[in-house]
Amino acid sequence: MSDENTPVDEATGNLPAQSDEIRVVGERRGMFGVRGTGDTSGYGGLVKPTILPGLAQRPYGGWFDEVVDALEERLRSTDLEPALEGVVIHRGELTLHVRREDLAFVAQMLRDDEKLRFEFCSGVSGVHYPEDTGRELHAVYHLLSMTHNRRVRLEVTAPDSDPHVPSVVSIYPTADWHERETWDMFGIVFDGHPALTRILMPDDWPGHPQRKDYPLGGIPVEYKGGQVPPPDQRRSYN
Repeated sequence: MSDENTPVDEATGNLPAQSDEIRVVGERRGMFGVRGTGDTSGYGGLVKPTILPGLAQRPYGGWFDEVVDALEERLRSTDLEPALEGVVIHRGELTLHVRREDLAFVAQMLRDDEKLRFEFCSGVSGVHYPEDTGRELHAVYHLLSMTHNRRVRLEVTAPDSDPHVPSVVSIYPTADWHERETWDMFGIVFDGHPALTRILMPDDWPGHPQRKDYPLGGIPVEYKGGQVPPPDQRRSYN
């Protein structure tokens, strides 16, 4: 992430501008964080807090200030300044926390603004924090500016009770299969996705396997009579 214009603390690899605040969003038990099912790792007694880095304080350092300034300027001009909920700088990397209802607008702004030009979305990640009340589900978008040789992350949250996030496929077509995988594994519904179907698990699979509340074992798996349909009978994604 860093370059010659980004001041970095050589001892930690972190920007010196980052906040010392942290946010505890839960507790992890055992190797896999599961309860009540077979954690056979031998680390069943391990207990660790789940910690997220706190919001950074200005000056952020290097080009981070340029990116946030340009984004905030555009948001003010459209009366959407609250869309940017916070800025996190951790281990020399920049994450922009955005309101989920404004995700598509901010993503298009990051792509098209001449001062930003994050033209490429390299992936979408899902995270599940069951004890982060009201923000249990996180979707993280990894963006690259080929024009300026910079990387940022966009992060949005949704509650378990309303797991909906706007799709960005119309802005970043590369997010298509990544959003499908995040839906498949975590159950985040990407509204507006052209074909939000499972991509790793069978269509009739119960639940979403990478959620923390998904059982670690004991799920009967049977494949009977499996066959590949002829091409003209396969599911269409158009």
